Amino acid sequence: MLAYESVRDLAASIAGRLIDTPGVRAVVLGGSWARGAGDECSDIDLGIYYDPDQPPDLAHLRALAARLDDSGGGEAVTDLGAWGSWINGGAWLTIGGQRVDWLYRDLAQVHGYINACVAGHPEAHYQPGHPHAFHTHIYLAEVAVCKPLADPYGEIGALKHRTKPYPPALKQALISGNLWEAQFALDTSRKAALRGDVVYVTGALFRCVACLLQVIFALNDQYWLNEKGAMRAVASMPLCPRDFARRTQQLLGHIGVGAAGLQSTHNLFMHLVGEVVELCAEQGFTSL
Repeated sequence: MLAYESVRDLAASIAGRLIDTPGVRAVVLGGSWARGAGDECSDIDLGIYYDPDQPPDLAHLRALAARLDDSGGGEAVTDLGAWGSWINGGAWLTIGGQRVDWLYRDLAQVHGYINACVAGHPEAHYQPGHPHAFHTHIYLAEVAVCKPLADPYGEIGALKHRTKPYPPALKQALISGNLWEAQFALDTSRKAALRGDVVYVTGALFRCVACLLQVIFALNDQYWLNEKGAMRAVASMPLCPRDFARRTQQLLGHIGVGAAGLQSTHNLFMHLVGEVVELCAEQGFTSL
């Protein structure tokens, strides 16, 4: 199994070269390796933070990628904004046989949304690669869990101070808003279940589950990074309905075909929502 120490050494070596790129303000190790959950299938995620008023020199980044990538893939480095407004570009490389992702982060955007989230105003936006949405509190989560590799101006360190303790206003907003949306997803798909519309119901049930996961993360003061691995993570959280992960995965794996099967699954999801609502009420939180 790939050891964290070897990943850290490789990431630090790459970061030491990335930070010499004009316009790059900081480089961090993120993703599963930063959380301590990496394995041989995990990519090494490197966040490249930059000032939008002095953006990184892309020609320099492409030349560096060409030198580092096993196949000389400098063309893999994207323009800023190429992957959307939130995950706004980077590169997928292979360095020394290990998958390494470079991910751009606009420091002004990160600062702004961290301030908004701490004040209790998270947002959700469509973003390729995020089936539920890109939630702006992901920026807060990334800073909270990341391992700074190059932070010469102390900007990541300063942002990290904003993440502890878990912001109470953000917690309230995530719990109340997502409880409401989880129920709404079921309310708006009830007739579709009666009609046997498996595609619509499947989408609604996924949104319901994703919202419940957001609630459980917030209830446990845990930052949400993305949908991947979230179900596995809640299984070990103290504030979580009994066997929530196992039961939910069984339901999603056997949604059913036809009106009778979909209605049965839909009803069981109503019980899951009720359990999470009850758990939140016990902790003093309610939906909007």
